[in-house]
Amino acid sequence: MLSAAVATPAIPAPGRSVADQPRNVLGEPLEICGCEPLTGWHRDGSCRTDGSDLGRHTVCCVISQVFLSYSSSQGNDLSTPMPAYGFPGLKAGDHWCVCAARWLEAHQDGVAPAVRLEATEHTTLEIIPLELLRQAAHRA
Repeated sequence: MLSAAVATPAIPAPGRSVADQPRNVLGEPLEICGCEPLTGWHRDGSCRTDGSDLGRHTVCCVISQVFLSYSSSQGNDLSTPMPAYGFPGLKAGDHWCVCAARWLEAHQDGVAPAVRLEATEHTTLEIIPLELLRQAAHRA
């Protein structure tokens, strides 16, 4: 399995060439966010999106316990496993594609998790300014 910490370019979506693969917020090819647990709207490890992703799961985050508690208090329990959906539940340190609007809300409330810019899809910039993302950039 791929490690979430390894800089790995995302595999182009079916029907796409490497030249038109999704870009990150830095304008570079989108890297894999996390594979253990497998994240992304398409459950391919990438925070790429399409029109079917109404929540815009485009922000690659290094999940914190503070964010997990916050998310649960907002009605989105990400810690509890849901075997019926193949969801193991998240823990602090996991890399996960978070909804852009939820991340911005968490940022405004002072609890946003760190962001992996290289694995955050460029359409995130329609919701979150790059400067905010840079301020929250994960530093390994």
